[in-house]
Amino acid sequence: MDMDNQYFMHGGDYNPDQWLSYPDILEKDFSYMKQAKINTVTLGVFSWNALEPEEGQYQFKWLDEIFDHIHSIGGRVILATPSGGRPQWLSQKYPEVNRTNNQGQKHGHGFRHNHCYSSPIYREKVRAINQQLAERYGAHPALAMWHISNEFSGECFCSYCQENWRKWLKNKYKDLASLNHAWWMSFWGNSYSDWSQVLPPSPLGEHKVHGMDLDWKRFVTDMTIDFYLHECAPLRAQTPNIPITTNFMAEGHATQDFIPLEGINYGKFAQYVDIVSWDSYPDWHNDFERIADTAMKSAYVHDQYWSLKKEPFLIMECTPSHVNWHQFNKAKKPGMHMLSAMQQIAHGSDSTLYFQWRQSRGNSEKFHGAVISHDGSSENRVFKEVAAYGERLTKIKEIKGTTRKKEVAILFDWESNWALNRGGGFGRPTRRYPQTLQEHYRYFWENDIALDILTPDQDFSNYTLVLAPMLYMMTPDIMEKLEKYVENGGMLVSSYFSGMVNETDLLYLGGLPQTLQALFGIEVLELDTLYPHEYNHINYGNKTYKTKDYSAIVKVKTAQVLGEFQLDFYRGTPAITKNSYGKGAAYYFSARTSNEFHHDFYDQLAQELELKKESIAEANPVVSIQSRSSSIRDYYFIMNFSEIDQPLSISCALTNLETDQLLPTFLQLKPYEVIVAYKVN
Repeated sequence: MDMDNQYFMHGGDYNPDQWLSYPDILEKDFSYMKQAKINTVTLGVFSWNALEPEEGQYQFKWLDEIFDHIHSIGGRVILATPSGGRPQWLSQKYPEVNRTNNQGQKHGHGFRHNHCYSSPIYREKVRAINQQLAERYGAHPALAMWHISNEFSGECFCSYCQENWRKWLKNKYKDLASLNHAWWMSFWGNSYSDWSQVLPPSPLGEHKVHGMDLDWKRFVTDMTIDFYLHECAPLRAQTPNIPITTNFMAEGHATQDFIPLEGINYGKFAQYVDIVSWDSYPDWHNDFERIADTAMKSAYVHDQYWSLKKEPFLIMECTPSHVNWHQFNKAKKPGMHMLSAMQQIAHGSDSTLYFQWRQSRGNSEKFHGAVISHDGSSENRVFKEVAAYGERLTKIKEIKGTTRKKEVAILFDWESNWALNRGGGFGRPTRRYPQTLQEHYRYFWENDIALDILTPDQDFSNYTLVLAPMLYMMTPDIMEKLEKYVENGGMLVSSYFSGMVNETDLLYLGGLPQTLQALFGIEVLELDTLYPHEYNHINYGNKTYKTKDYSAIVKVKTAQVLGEFQLDFYRGTPAITKNSYGKGAAYYFSARTSNEFHHDFYDQLAQELELKKESIAEANPVVSIQSRSSSIRDYYFIMNFSEIDQPLSISCALTNLETDQLLPTFLQLKPYEVIVAYKVN
């Protein structure tokens, strides 16, 4: 191990408290860590019971020894606060700390993430253990970072949370008249006449009020952040210079999805963490898509988490082999760990950390992949691949901390996604907002054009091209930002569903707001929903393309019609429009378009805007080239996301960073091969 901060973090969750009665195993761990080039371990994530087996009775000796061992071999520690898995005695003595579900049922102790964020007792106990950790380990030379809890998620409906909910609403709306209007409570005659009547959404009560559901999700995000900040307070006081993070997540709504977690507004949460970190578990080697398709989805999530701060992020968890929660849990094939981990670095991560270092012997994740498996050997394939990757990280360490150059941005709004998913009408299974953004993203990934995925609140004024399809909820401020962006020379792409509702999910009267009508040069007259078996065709250029799911009927005011519908009652109406506005232009898609259309449309736009001017090779849809940059060098990760050899012609002089040899102008990339190269600025 090496404490040099220039090194990429390589390691992961280490749970020695599971093995305290196996001293021979603990001794082997430290030897194996050196072999695998592990330089960072995450401790204490689920160690509360081992640290405080009885209320107020702390046992730190075992953790002291682990800290000192890690330090003695040159390692660093990310120390977690243990609130994600409280001890049994705490739930038994103080049952209020357990969550209450939306039907009023109090949970018992079980699983994890089952605590109430509002509970005064839980906050008191969390603060006490965090204070102990800060005082004991805050000055330890091995401490690199604080990790708050683990994978924050979920919600509670207890009396404490209900009272906080009403306080939150009073602070936002001030009076019931404003609340009733924002939620349109006059519908069904359900207006509130007293604050005590305002309860959280529940299947046993109000659960059809869209504005309420939207605000409840905002409240849950704010309560989660508030609890996080409560945990941070004693750590900040004791160790003001130690960075603090918590691990964000990705999820799949169906087998074929891989998108950032939607339940918490990470765009807001990211403002409160020093470094964004997340847990990356793409479904490699699945039976429904190519490796390159999985890689595209994985790249999208990496780019979204990079974009939250436009700074390097951390992979807090990934697996060197397989997971244990899919219906079918495939192991990574030889070479895939190297490729997938290098993809993390290529898209801006400064770490590869695993869950977990050593496989648990029992319980729910005993078959989850790990660096050390149940055979306890360093001779198996997984360990050797981890060690080989660790060795490569030491050779490319100068890339750590570097930035990324972007000219294109996609706008994604967590709150708009909540509102769109909760609203009635249209096609419930086919709204797929983040998944649709991924399909637009695909062209840029396949053509090695880096982009950011921003929230509308972030500054996008300096990007050459901004994509904002399906931005269902828009405030007047966001409309004005988009207008000024285009007026000052930006290129904007938007679509159906955009600008339909305000921040409380009330529809704009008069259809598309006037600001957007002027910006896009159209009126939206109607939005039709198609069944999965239905389709339409649009013409664009000299080709015809198939569309699906949604078709908007628009009337042109000042826009230029670039394509028209070919079928049904909207035959001959505009499908693709362009409106010149100020120094820029705004495009509008009236239908959900295909990958073939995206390729041709964005290819033409990329040429017009010279987005490929920094390209180092001819685009190959299964070879991804991602770059990171320092003040003196541009670094390129050339990655073959396929299981066959891929030819690639290089258009400029590049040097292999690991061998310091000039790359040939023609490469024959082996399956899963990764080359890291650079050119001098």
